Amino acid sequence: MHNQNNNIFLVGLMGSGKTTVGKLLSKQLRRPFYDTDHEIVRRTGVSIPMIFEVEGESGFRKREEQIIAELTQLTGVVLATGGGAILSSLNREHLKQHGVVIYLRGTADELWQRTRHDRNRPLLQTQDPKARLRELYAQRDPLYREIADVIVDTGRQNVNILVHHLVQYLAAKSIPAE
Repeated sequence: MHNQNNNIFLVGLMGSGKTTVGKLLSKQLRRPFYDTDHEIVRRTGVSIPMIFEVEGESGFRKREEQIIAELTQLTGVVLATGGGAILSSLNREHLKQHGVVIYLRGTADELWQRTRHDRNRPLLQTQDPKARLRELYAQRDPLYREIADVIVDTGRQNVNILVHHLVQYLAAKSIPAE
């Protein structure tokens, strides 16, 4: 486990709970919290669907790469990444080298239940969003696993219990609260 920066990075598909878990984890550990998608929106002043519309997915991914390169250089942060951040080998390298990577894994069906009413997910604006989620899972799961220090099944688990277990795991790995 490479974590000279004492960072905690959350990866997983959309709807896996990265932002929710990240906020709770940062509060419990008294650390700053960042979310790559929120940072992109904050800096550009426009929504992610708008960036996808104007610049395409590749334009969005370039912005995401820039933000991840920057935020992984910080120390003692909790960072929730976008679901597709791991598509970039550069992002995977940054995450792996600068923190503990926690993969929040949910099945395509669970993720569909959580995301089906969310219009802010450009990749799900298709004829069959559930099938799209299955494709994304098949494509990305091996990449999440490749860089994960720990894999947590989000399933039906209560988020507070999940965060409690993560805090215990991190303490056992000597990753302190700030």
